[in-house]
Amino acid sequence: MKRSAGPLRAVLPETILALVLVVAPFALPPLGFSYDLLSRVLNWGLLGLGFDILFGLTGLLSFGQAAFYGVGGFVTAYLLVSGKVASVWLALGIGTAAAGLFGLLVGWLAVRRIGIYFTMITLAFGQMAYFIENSPLSDFTGGENGIAGVPVPTLGFGEGAIPLSAGLPMYGLLAVVFLLGFALARRIVMSPVGTILLAIRENTGRVAMLGHDVPGYKLAAFVIAALYAGLAGGLLGSFQSYMPPDAFALETSGQLVVQTIVGGVGTLIGPLVGAAIWLWLRDNLQLVPGLGAFWKLILGIAFIGLVIGLRRGICGEIAHRMNRRRERAALRHEAAITEALEQSGAAVATETAKAIFASLPLAAPGGTAGEVALSVRHLSRHYGGLKAVDDVSFDIRRGTIHAVIGPNGAGKSTLFKMLLEEVSPSSGEVLLFGERLTGLGVTRAAQLGVAKSNQLNQLFPNLTVRQSLRVAALARRRGKLRLDLIRPAASLPEVEAQVDRVIDALGLHDRAETPAHILAYGEKRRLEIGMALATGPNVLLLDEPLAGMSPAERLATRDLIRAIAVSRTVVIVEHDLDAIFQLADHITVLHEGRLLAGGLPEEIARDQAVQDAYLGGLHADEPA
Repeated sequence: MKRSAGPLRAVLPETILALVLVVAPFALPPLGFSYDLLSRVLNWGLLGLGFDILFGLTGLLSFGQAAFYGVGGFVTAYLLVSGKVASVWLALGIGTAAAGLFGLLVGWLAVRRIGIYFTMITLAFGQMAYFIENSPLSDFTGGENGIAGVPVPTLGFGEGAIPLSAGLPMYGLLAVVFLLGFALARRIVMSPVGTILLAIRENTGRVAMLGHDVPGYKLAAFVIAALYAGLAGGLLGSFQSYMPPDAFALETSGQLVVQTIVGGVGTLIGPLVGAAIWLWLRDNLQLVPGLGAFWKLILGIAFIGLVIGLRRGICGEIAHRMNRRRERAALRHEAAITEALEQSGAAVATETAKAIFASLPLAAPGGTAGEVALSVRHLSRHYGGLKAVDDVSFDIRRGTIHAVIGPNGAGKSTLFKMLLEEVSPSSGEVLLFGERLTGLGVTRAAQLGVAKSNQLNQLFPNLTVRQSLRVAALARRRGKLRLDLIRPAASLPEVEAQVDRVIDALGLHDRAETPAHILAYGEKRRLEIGMALATGPNVLLLDEPLAGMSPAERLATRDLIRAIAVSRTVVIVEHDLDAIFQLADHITVLHEGRLLAGGLPEEIARDQAVQDAYLGGLHADEPA
């Protein structure tokens, strides 16, 4: 296991940032950074922290952050100017909470959509908020005039309170708030929630299959971003004693995206750096004789140049180039190991694996813990006139290896997807230990104890073996949704012990810190199976686990499957019939979507109908 960083190293980024923030107001004014400009940079940087968690960590591009920025700002400003709240700090808290609640509403509607549809929903809400601010709520927001006379925060109480006026005092306040916001954002990124959000960005569907509530975690990221935006908006009004109406404008959201990309997506500090460059160029280009009228054109050209020249953004490129030599050497070493493994294959210590798999925690059966683990009842899936699966019924006994075979187009893949609720049946049901599984969804099915490894590897390419297995193990230990945002991801002893056991059982101990995309194909297949196992399933579905393997890798994986089956039920679809007849305790045969036969391997081998429909016409190299 990787040795954890020492206490000083753990807070090194915050320490460096604190030093920079202390030095900046004294070192940067000669370069054109006034106190006012530095304060605006920090305000935009605070807004960008939440956006980078949403976009850089989770991969959700929102063009609606201006709405939350404006809500936080106008609620805070209205409460203070109207006299309804006397304390600036209390008004800031209420404004931030209002932005979070609005984010909860918008996010609940948006996170169930993906890609461009998510982005368009956030854009629509941003535009709606701008309209509402300027028309129906203009009596509260001041409409096109905004809200003037917003008081500044104070330190202390009564007559001795010290106002944090514009200039260095306000810069100091914003610097402290940004530093605290940065520290919190780093803790979120390094927490179990941050690990799951990163996995969602890598492979959303697989995270759901492992038992995590993907919409719930996306919504959490969305609300976090909205809270950061609301706080930044509230501070904006106090900072300039005026809450401008353009805080709600689409341009605000667009500028935030631009600044984050320029500074470096996924770095947390990138939005601050991008804001500093963007605002400095905007202010100073207008002062250049003969260029003032063209400052937007020049700014656009500068942005295009930065994006083309620095693909990862300024901070992203700096970090990449600092680590490139070390990372290249490590990747070359791992690639050499991969090449050797692909040539020789790799064996798994079967007896060790059996003991480890037996020690892994299992999901508690929700129904009756009888002899039938999985029961398929009159299951059908029709696509118009095509009957992919038609009225199929059979039982899978507990603690057995149950194989499903059939010729091409028999409906095996569709049936497998219905067992885990990846596909909803047209009729019929699946029961897990007597409890209805159908209709609960893939995440709930995983939580109840059904896991699946896929025919085509569904990995997290840029996560290491350990991180990938941690994502899976967290689902079993923490449930489908848990918002532990502060603790480190590797600080759960039971989860880390489970991850270590799975790594040892898979024979991947020396590859634990290797990114998944570097692994040899056989290792990727084992990791694919291992991620399913790390969720602690009672029933494991293996979709063509031997596909594409070398003979040595096939033998190793067959031994691995036998080891797994000692402690749990295994259902397998596979074209390697020799392996199936050696592994399976019971075989179900499908033909043209219907149940053709079922029985012991020797009974299936003698069945004339099976021979006619399947064994006589299938070649071992045909796809499913």
